[in-house]
Amino acid sequence: MATMVDVARRAGVSIATVSHVLNDTRPVSPGTRQAVLDAIDELGYTPNTLARSLVTARTRSIGLAVSAISNPYFTEILQGVEARALEDGYSLLIADPHDDPEHERKIAQLLHERRVDGMIIAPSAAPDALLSYLGKHSVPTVFLDRLVRAPADSGFRHDQVGAENTAPMTTLVTHLAERGHRRIGLVAGLPGLSTTAERITGYRHGLAHAGLPYDERLVVHGESRAETAEPATHRLLSLAARPTALVTANNAMTIGALRALRTRGLTVPDDLALCCFDDFSWADLFTPRLTAIAQPSREIGARAVGLLLERLAEPGRESRTVRLPAAFVHRTSCGCPDSSPRPERHEG
Repeated sequence: MATMVDVARRAGVSIATVSHVLNDTRPVSPGTRQAVLDAIDELGYTPNTLARSLVTARTRSIGLAVSAISNPYFTEILQGVEARALEDGYSLLIADPHDDPEHERKIAQLLHERRVDGMIIAPSAAPDALLSYLGKHSVPTVFLDRLVRAPADSGFRHDQVGAENTAPMTTLVTHLAERGHRRIGLVAGLPGLSTTAERITGYRHGLAHAGLPYDERLVVHGESRAETAEPATHRLLSLAARPTALVTANNAMTIGALRALRTRGLTVPDDLALCCFDDFSWADLFTPRLTAIAQPSREIGARAVGLLLERLAEPGRESRTVRLPAAFVHRTSCGCPDSSPRPERHEG
């Protein structure tokens, strides 16, 4: 097995120079750097990551804590995180906090004890214990999707990135109102999450824009999960004056709502129009095809890594919050005609 000494001999440089190239601890001329990299490639040298971490006080690892990793939205975020992390030479330690405040604090402690260089977290609806731990130990952190505000006196500086929520939800409600709907129901997410609050705000803005009154009976909480969105949708459909259109606030709750509609023998959009927040790969395969808001999930993941690397390079800088635009994907579940191109027919 090749050693650092072998690499130094092949490249014609000192062992210290090889170390500087591997650890980025001191500038090395481009020609010398390339000679070292060529020697590493030729010899098949594999750096000792543990030894390197002892020298640099960095493990080049990132802790990622995201609930419901099986959710396609978070799966795509994970893909964005992983691709950017690997590009910059970082590995990932991944954990699922299950949206449980105490469990997420324990996960943060576990990742911290594994000496990750920093963490990327989608926080729960009650992240006080998490914020306390991260602040106490000055852990470089980026929050994604669900944004939080640390106590002003904590001194904890973190960054965060997520999609726009309010305006896109307003777009969905306005679109349904323009289709003639006057009773528009909302299956909202888990209370306490910033995404839930912002999407409810967008829903109310859409009603106001259309001159429609807000009726609290038309808003139910599906807790951001399919299994709880299903009974929540049944509650809406049991109203004496049930909604003629429905907006679901994430992709998991869309599945729960569709199950409830199927149970009642209702079809979309003939019996009830449907729009959803979160596009996903098979939304275009449903009949009808789902009108949705598409979040830039992979970009959110990649930007989270970028923000974390900036924080590692400059720990004392001011906190940053990045908002990325979401896109309105117009299909047919809202009741609009299908304008997608039809495949050509060829006579045999």
